[in-house]
Amino acid sequence: MSFTKAAQELHISQPAVNKHIQELEQQLSTKLFTRNGTSIEVTSSGKILLEKSNLIFEIYREAEFEINKLNNKLKGNLKIGASTTIAQYILPEILVKFHSYYEDIHIELTSQNTDKVSELLKNNSIDLGIIEGPFQSPLFDYIPFISDEIVLVARTGHPLANRTLAMKDLHDIDLISRENGSGTQDFIDSELRKMKIPTTEFKKIMNLDSSEIIKNYLLHSNAMAFLSVSTITNELKYNKLSIIDVKQFEIKRQFQFIIPKGETPELVKLFMKTCGIMTQ
Repeated sequence: MSFTKAAQELHISQPAVNKHIQELEQQLSTKLFTRNGTSIEVTSSGKILLEKSNLIFEIYREAEFEINKLNNKLKGNLKIGASTTIAQYILPEILVKFHSYYEDIHIELTSQNTDKVSELLKNNSIDLGIIEGPFQSPLFDYIPFISDEIVLVARTGHPLANRTLAMKDLHDIDLISRENGSGTQDFIDSELRKMKIPTTEFKKIMNLDSSEIIKNYLLHSNAMAFLSVSTITNELKYNKLSIIDVKQFEIKRQFQFIIPKGETPELVKLFMKTCGIMTQ
């Protein structure tokens, strides 16, 4: 929503951006933007053009990939949106493997929470989503990826680090939570409700928007947090954080690929195959 930033990203001048927009508006006989002082908004016509342009680029990427595949030369662009936990802790190793196989396929990875990844896929801004939340929509197919477990975590040396807690003890500890819209947090809250644990009675002292920030906070406090075991591998290895045992407490989940219903693009199939997922 800034002509100046658009010009910087495209490495052209701002007058050139203005000229391109004016030419588009003349060609389509409509306004694409309304200007209110220093701010701009996309018009209804502009939204239609944006939506259809995204579809055009998607079809172009598929055509480019399939033609290169026909010529035994795998090239193309793949846009992936992944929940924060998956993007930070699961995907890097897979991306290295994929690039070693297909170095001419360019990947763009966007890290967002589950809600935003789903929205990006709905708007055709990405080709493939990988999420950690229980989000379900009739627009998408959901394909299981890998399993994960949620555990209660505190710093090593915490007064309760070597104790086994009862469920009722969860109401007495200071808890750090993820932000609203976090797939991890939504899943945790849902599972706790199934266990008849009233989360409204928890002492949630703070919401932080990433596992990294939460881990660093825990290292300097007596607070605890529910975290994916995938996010604390190094901290457990170097004895910085500890898993707190809670009687009769177990939260497991499945990370999922999400793709629009219908025919799956070949490039998406190729990436999922690299992840060990076989598609039709």
